[in-house]
Amino acid sequence: MKFRILISIMLFVTVNIAKAQDPIFSQSNYVQETLNPGFSGFEDNDRIYAGILSRVQWPSLDLNLTTQYAFINKSFDYGPSMGFGVGINAVYQYESFNNYNYFQLNANYAHRVNLDGGWFFRPGIEVGIGSKSNRFRNLTLADQININTGFINPVSIDPLSNNTTNRFYVDFSTGIVFEKEEFNGTTYWFGASVKHLNRPNISFVEGEKVPLNIFYSIHGNYRFPFLNDYSIMMTANYMQQGQYNRLDIGYLFQVNEFLLGLTVATNPARNDANSHLLSSINAFIGLEYTQYRFGLSYDMNTSKIGNTRGVYEFSLTYLSRCRRCNTDRSRKR
Repeated sequence: MKFRILISIMLFVTVNIAKAQDPIFSQSNYVQETLNPGFSGFEDNDRIYAGILSRVQWPSLDLNLTTQYAFINKSFDYGPSMGFGVGINAVYQYESFNNYNYFQLNANYAHRVNLDGGWFFRPGIEVGIGSKSNRFRNLTLADQININTGFINPVSIDPLSNNTTNRFYVDFSTGIVFEKEEFNGTTYWFGASVKHLNRPNISFVEGEKVPLNIFYSIHGNYRFPFLNDYSIMMTANYMQQGQYNRLDIGYLFQVNEFLLGLTVATNPARNDANSHLLSSINAFIGLEYTQYRFGLSYDMNTSKIGNTRGVYEFSLTYLSRCRRCNTDRSRKR
């Protein structure tokens, strides 16, 4: 009981002095909307692309996290030389141990610029409204605890107890994508994004300022045919926020309607002596049925954090038929 109370105090302090990190999805390499607003309308030909992602992290620990993500976007095409995409997305995260809640709703726009040699350039912008809360009335502060008797005083004289508030803020992000037109079944693209350009204040304490760290991401994708009707997609994604970074490298092997993938998540910075270069190995299985794709992934932890039972993610995406194509072509990703 005392251990749990002390942990609550430490988490409260951490929230007010640390620079919070963005939620990261293991399947971001397959659902790039989580990374870059330049992918809004990426499928072209007036198609609608929508989906959900659900993530459960460390279910064996009291600190388990659940994260939900939903999006929808549509492309608009006006002749061979002009096109754009618009969309909305939302992310929600909840930490069971200290009742931390994070919600953000975003609207995005991406413009398609046709370049020479079958290349396309897609700059995008995103504007969002975010909210962070911690249900402070449920927290126990240090001056409420009598260590000798274990008695918990319901009233605290700590000034922070009456000086905390839920945080609402406006957020701006941008991104770019360069895409090469498909040739003999081979496609590739690469992009970069910058989130939280305005560094919104996320401090829970009135009068204090804790700017949210800028989130950088550089990502790429290369897909090529294998044997007859099969394909292999290779992916890479580098992310950095504050002093923390992560590099994911993986592949996705498609056999007819079935998909098998494997990604390794690495920590190049290794911020302290206990950090591991290889932090997890992520396995993915998927199924495509008509316009739907189902995906399930499991992250096996390779660090010494303990028995966490890993991370589970489920995804469901929908891609409407290609109404302006002679044949209904497959997905680009």
